[in-house]
Amino acid sequence: MSKQASSAADDPGQSFFSHLIELRTRIIRMLLAVLAVFVVLTIYPGTGAVYDFLAQPMISTLPENRTMIATGVITPFLVPLKVTLLVAFVIALPVVLYQAWAFIAPGLYLHEKRLIIPLIVSSTLLFFLGMLFCYYVVFHTIFQFIAMVAPESIAVAPDIAAYLSFVMTMFLAFGVTFQVPVVVVVLASFGIITVEKLKAIRGYVIVGAFVLAAIITPPDVISQLLMALPLCILYEFGIFLCRFVKVRKPESEAVAEES
Repeated sequence: MSKQASSAADDPGQSFFSHLIELRTRIIRMLLAVLAVFVVLTIYPGTGAVYDFLAQPMISTLPENRTMIATGVITPFLVPLKVTLLVAFVIALPVVLYQAWAFIAPGLYLHEKRLIIPLIVSSTLLFFLGMLFCYYVVFHTIFQFIAMVAPESIAVAPDIAAYLSFVMTMFLAFGVTFQVPVVVVVLASFGIITVEKLKAIRGYVIVGAFVLAAIITPPDVISQLLMALPLCILYEFGIFLCRFVKVRKPESEAVAEES
């Protein structure tokens, strides 16, 4: 062992501060990655174009010559800026997750490192998949339904700030919902729950999925089904993947194998 390593091991305070410095470095790299993507998006295609893309599902369902409105003084500037920052974070998410993994990796066993990398990759892809499903399927379905049921005496002209709040909530909800297979695999691999138990509680999960969808989504049957059904399907997919995952061994056995 080197003098520096032995000194850090003998001095808990020094080790603590070295971890803080490492954490600060990782956070700075995360922020720089998001900032770099944000600057690129601001220059090209521009904040307005990014917002127009996000607003397209709503705009396509509005009556002809009807647009969204902005009720705040600086809202036309601030909302597109927030949207661009959100898109920049999503694009930089792989870098953010990698930096988080690089920070905790030194404290993991070899078999845990082998599990973490696939989980980060699959979690990122599933989060993107959830957002894409929400954008291309859920938004178009919900907004078309609202346009059909809205009385003719009501002029539909959504506020862009309220639209942004709704979109961010739905993106987060579907991104997290699509993490169900990852959660199921992690619980099974660490021996917290067995495949048999997962199958036994299937009915409770289905009921919980519809309750969660009723809370998060707008109060119509279509949008609730669009969240509850994928959640149930992803739960079954997670159970299927558990067949190929080895249950984590006790820590003493894992250390003995790696040594």
